[in-house]
Amino acid sequence: MSPTVMQQADALHPALSDPKNVQYTYTDPLSEVPALISGVDASFDGSTPIIDMEGLLGPRRSEFIKQIGHACEKNGFFAVRNHGIPEMKISNMLDTARDFFHLPEEERLKFRSSDPDSLIRLVTGFQDKTRNIFVSRQSLKFHCHPVEDFKNHWPSTPPSFREKVGEYCASVRKVEVAILEAISESLGLERDYIDKLLKGHYVSINYYPACQESELDVTHGVRTHTDPTIITILMQDDVPGLQVINDDKWIDVNPIPDAVVVHVGDMLQALSNCRYKSLLHQAIVNCERERVSIASYCYPSDDSAIGPAKKLIDDDHPAIYKDFTYKEFHESMWRVKCSTAKRLDLFMAESD
Repeated sequence: MSPTVMQQADALHPALSDPKNVQYTYTDPLSEVPALISGVDASFDGSTPIIDMEGLLGPRRSEFIKQIGHACEKNGFFAVRNHGIPEMKISNMLDTARDFFHLPEEERLKFRSSDPDSLIRLVTGFQDKTRNIFVSRQSLKFHCHPVEDFKNHWPSTPPSFREKVGEYCASVRKVEVAILEAISESLGLERDYIDKLLKGHYVSINYYPACQESELDVTHGVRTHTDPTIITILMQDDVPGLQVINDDKWIDVNPIPDAVVVHVGDMLQALSNCRYKSLLHQAIVNCERERVSIASYCYPSDDSAIGPAKKLIDDDHPAIYKDFTYKEFHESMWRVKCSTAKRLDLFMAESD
């Protein structure tokens, strides 16, 4: 029997050694993302679980909690409608993102930085000569919660950037908290269990330029990876590009009007004792239209304990991970060459 997609991905990153013995690598982390996995069907258009967020506010809340739990466990992602982010704020955010990436290069490069801990940094596309491919995504990444603490670090060009981006970030933060409460309840935990771990809010404005048709086979948007987050909330424009692993196949997660996509990150995999698995995903490009997406990353405070919730551990469900802090995870993430949830192997619980 041929190996599954996940087994092929795992083979790229065997069990990692003790973090104390791993040397730091200063390569741009995107260059360590594994190449696209061969032998999978990337054209299959699968269905996306859709959650109506208004249901969380009504008498049938428990039913919608179960739907969210089922989507996290079986799919690793879901789309959310009626999330409460005004359509105008979404439109303004996407327009502002395009305006920024259409600025002259010298203006954009003012924010370029190789420091992953920078309050704001621009990550540009790069050539991976060892695999003979080009990773084309350009991203502006920045902290944004509370907005007032960080907005002075953001671009002042285009002139509306700070205002429009701040409005969107404040709105998506409310969605983030509501979804995390629902996810906590879906695991049988207190509603505020995950909320107590939260630190801040980190956003990545992603720009994927259209590429030459002759270069399409060797150009990637973003290669296969998982996110080192609790959850990620993704707003897409109307150009397809997101692909995820589902039932061991790549499926297209095409944009759904007025909906955001939520997917499981590495930290939720650990907190849920691997009940909810971090979503393996990638982005592809096309030769006709540019694409913009806004990723909102939910992550814990540095001193938060990220081991499996105690209520999820019993004789039939032993702890898969030991307790660790987010700071320990974050530091190890930049030491090792791994871009998937295999980086959690450093924190596996010792078997008896």
